[in-house]
Amino acid sequence: MDTSYKGTNKLIAGIVFGVLTFWLFAQAMVNVVPAVQSDLGISMGTLNVAISLSSLFSGMFIVAAGGLADKVGRKKMTYIGLILSVVGSLLLIFANGSVMLIMGRVVQGLSAACIMPATIALMKTYFEGADRQRALSYWSIGSWGGSGVCSLAGGAIATYLGWRWIFIFSIVFSLLAMWLIKDTPESRGQSTGAFKFDYTGLAIFIVTMLALNIFITQGADLGWTSPLTLGLAVVTIIGAIVFVKVEKGKAVVLIDFSLFKNKPYAGATYSNFLLNAVAGTLVVANTYVQVGRGFTSFQSGMLSIGYLVAVLAMIRVGEKILQKVGARSPMIWGSVITSVGVAAMGLTFLQGFAYTVAVFIGFALFGLGLGIYATPSTDTAVSNAPSNKVGEAAGIYKMASSLGGAFGVAISATVYSSIEAVASLEVAATAGIITNVIFGVLSIISIVIFVPRNAGKKTSSPSPLAKPVT
Repeated sequence: MDTSYKGTNKLIAGIVFGVLTFWLFAQAMVNVVPAVQSDLGISMGTLNVAISLSSLFSGMFIVAAGGLADKVGRKKMTYIGLILSVVGSLLLIFANGSVMLIMGRVVQGLSAACIMPATIALMKTYFEGADRQRALSYWSIGSWGGSGVCSLAGGAIATYLGWRWIFIFSIVFSLLAMWLIKDTPESRGQSTGAFKFDYTGLAIFIVTMLALNIFITQGADLGWTSPLTLGLAVVTIIGAIVFVKVEKGKAVVLIDFSLFKNKPYAGATYSNFLLNAVAGTLVVANTYVQVGRGFTSFQSGMLSIGYLVAVLAMIRVGEKILQKVGARSPMIWGSVITSVGVAAMGLTFLQGFAYTVAVFIGFALFGLGLGIYATPSTDTAVSNAPSNKVGEAAGIYKMASSLGGAFGVAISATVYSSIEAVASLEVAATAGIITNVIFGVLSIISIVIFVPRNAGKKTSSPSPLAKPVT
């Protein structure tokens, strides 16, 4: 590793474009559900599975990819992720049914698993102090801001060019990211001995997460008391217990649970999972306004323009608040504001223009809260990670994002579709939204319990887990 190299704006730009390939383009699927369903002629259940698969596969493999990045090179893993992004986008562009759609979503999830922890590790390596917080704030613009842009950009592209064009733009961004980071020196974590990997832990983790995801997304269709559904529940519970026991008894593990002994890191990771689960709001709200209120994809995207403006504007503000008062306060207030914004979108009893205003304000508050939360949370996780395990720690943190988003979308869509079958669209949408409000409240509680008041302040002492780079 070139210890004399200092991070540049070109590196930041390349990383932001790389992060956008997932959060802007892959996640734009949540806003074009009716168009994709009509074009490919597939069921809503199949489409919900396809939508959640990217986040699910990202979450399942992101820790492994983060650990690999520490060993084989963080720049190399970023490149692998960008190549996979191109492949996944091509599969979606040429999809003519559910098979290629699902394959494309899986590959996009693997792409994100490679890109997310590797790019965070590059920023931790080549930026320090306030420069690192600035770099991470731009990373957050690509990540959290990308999720904000996806509704507007995805809706506009789908309405005027066709939904497949979303992934043509994704390929362009991937290639641009490769060009921008090509001059960055390789970065690896310090290690001794031969490379070892926890294949057993990964296999158990994958089986457990797949069983849980199928249970959530298909339970209503299969029947909640059917033998298959109950079997999936049993596999999930046993898999989780076995995974924890196996991981705690080995030297080489997929998830290093000792990282969670650091309370700020634990608080940032738990709250990150829960606040990303609120992403289910995007599916429920966008689907409801299009199906229940007759909006086009572009019109529903325009409702979220306040989200876009707020999240992009507030991410840098969140960075400055972090430097002034620490991470705890902006993380709490960000989660509170997000939860209030989500709740506003559940006011489906409002008629006509009144509900449109409520959704617009709700999206704006959603973005405002996420923008305030993003950088303090990411910096808390990164700054409290050991330098020789930053890729793995970042992988776990981003696993929380991906799995939170996957299960938030899956649970919200399941609640919405299950209640829609027996009640009105308005009741179904409200129930789906309330589910996301609960996730937001749980996020607030996790921050209050785990994140200390002085976390992230300039005067705070180094993490007891952190090791200096030599």
